[in-house]
Amino acid sequence: MKQVAGTLRLDLAAYRSLEAFAQFGSDLDKATQQQLNRGARMVELLKQGRLVPMPVESQVISIFAATKGFVDDIAVENVQAFRDGAIDYVTNSHPDIVKALTEEKKISDELDEQLRAALSEFKGIFVAETETDTAAAAVASE
Repeated sequence: MKQVAGTLRLDLAAYRSLEAFAQFGSDLDKATQQQLNRGARMVELLKQGRLVPMPVESQVISIFAATKGFVDDIAVENVQAFRDGAIDYVTNSHPDIVKALTEEKKISDELDEQLRAALSEFKGIFVAETETDTAAAAVASE
């Protein structure tokens, strides 16, 4: 967890201060906009239901996905669905990754590559499903 979430507290603090600053100014450079977008998605990703603790392996998968940019282009309202789907996908389709996270308690270079590949696979599926759902909703509203 420390390996994945090492700078999380600092990143979220920077996001909060930028968020407050951004309310007063509308001209933001691209890096600042990107940091605000990632921060908003990270905050959404970290939300959990009351009395519904998430296993550490699931937390590691979701924070890894966020810090490595897998949610940067996901709409904020879809971030929790992406997180839950990614955890389910990795757990069911790649149980070896979850087993390695549980046993090794660290992310080796090999495990990093496997996790990135699994999240890339899931993101392709998620984006395709989300686009299909959006198109179906647009047709239904006409």
